[in-house]
Amino acid sequence: MDQIPVEDMQSSKARKFLMWLFIISSFMMFAALTSGFIVYTEGNAERGIKVLLPKAFIYSTIIIIVSSITMHLAYISGKKLNFAAQKLYTLVTIVLGIAFFFSQYSAWAVLTEAGAYFVNYNASQSFIYVFTGAHLLHIFAGIIMLIYSLVGKMRNIPQVRNLFRLEVTSIFWHFIDILWIYLYVFLLLNQ
Repeated sequence: MDQIPVEDMQSSKARKFLMWLFIISSFMMFAALTSGFIVYTEGNAERGIKVLLPKAFIYSTIIIIVSSITMHLAYISGKKLNFAAQKLYTLVTIVLGIAFFFSQYSAWAVLTEAGAYFVNYNASQSFIYVFTGAHLLHIFAGIIMLIYSLVGKMRNIPQVRNLFRLEVTSIFWHFIDILWIYLYVFLLLNQ
């Protein structure tokens, strides 16, 4: 495997640190949003969601868990220098990320059919869109990172650099996986 110059190692450490700062700030944002929901409802059933969550959220959960597994397999394949498997698992993770995106869109369609709109008299229902919309922005960022990693492998950048891209992407992807599970369970408990 190629050696990383000292400057690149320092740059890599800084980038990884920035990724962790972004993850921490994202976690804080979602904690604030869920806290806002709790304060808004104050345990008052009248202010509850009052709508059944779409089944598409279950499918989204399955998709994101499987995508986390394929992301891990892509990273492991990269570490083992199995480039074909690395590309395949990265591509499958991208496809699953896009499927998650469409599953969420489908859930929004079901919610609007049920009369739960983003802007309505019940702000609790609006929170569903805020939670899932903010999460979809993170999914979109993750897909961009995955594409960046895949393109790097296809352009044959040094494997050390590509493995770093995969590692940072993997950290972020697993975070948004855990974040979705948290949001889904939170919504289930509050429906």
